[in-house]
Amino acid sequence: MSDIDIHPTLIRIADALERLAPSAPPKTDFAAADAFVWHAGPSWLESVPKVNRVDLELLKGIDRQTETLLDNTQRFADSLPANNALLWGARGTGKSSLVKAAHATINKAAPGSLVLIEIHREDIPSLPQLLSLLRNETKRFLLFCDDLSFDTQDDSYKSLKAVLEGGVEGRPANVLFYATSNRRHLMARDMIENERSTAIHASEAVEEKVSLSDRFGLWLGFHNCNQDTYFAIVEGYAEKFGLNAADIDLRAEANEWSVTRGSRSGRVAWQYIQDLAGRLGKSLDMD
Repeated sequence: MSDIDIHPTLIRIADALERLAPSAPPKTDFAAADAFVWHAGPSWLESVPKVNRVDLELLKGIDRQTETLLDNTQRFADSLPANNALLWGARGTGKSSLVKAAHATINKAAPGSLVLIEIHREDIPSLPQLLSLLRNETKRFLLFCDDLSFDTQDDSYKSLKAVLEGGVEGRPANVLFYATSNRRHLMARDMIENERSTAIHASEAVEEKVSLSDRFGLWLGFHNCNQDTYFAIVEGYAEKFGLNAADIDLRAEANEWSVTRGSRSGRVAWQYIQDLAGRLGKSLDMD
């Protein structure tokens, strides 16, 4: 068969391969929104027109954590040195709410100065790919992973370690990483004990995984709130949304709600407020 004979066949094969190939991801317009969600497959950033957040002044009982994280975030927005942050502790105590509130506070003072990008736990291995998209941008990016932890035989933490500290390229100067977790060392205690009991050198067995948390320069601990703080959270929400009705004993109802849930936290307070607003026929619009 001559070259002339096979040319049409090659053209058809090339056209078929082009149709099968995935289309190039659209270029992200970072001026279109202040927040995005990263999708690893296919790789693209989805804009978030309205972030699900709580106003900073409604976060009670975490004043020190708020001041520290807000200061760290402001320095980063001002192109000054800042630390990656790990917010760890009890469930429902305001860890992720604080990250989103700090981002909103910075952008309220200087609109568009900081872009929030949420990356899901299962997409951590794609972090290097995301950073390659952000490295040459002029904007400053706050990467956020909620409820971060690692289980046995999970090697995806190595991608995060290279991003936080180390690697040839390292973390771009215009990117900061915040994570929340119920675990201070990002792995369960029974996993640590199991590694120690089965390893030849017990201390070395967990060093690689435990050292991941050491790569966060800023650690902020969150703990269950006491009753006074819980009431302050409930009353702050009630005042914000106009839920103070004369025939409702707010503290008595909020206390009963917490007893049925078996805990007191900002999340439990918000769940009570949602129930109360529904009964009163009022909306809970943060804007």
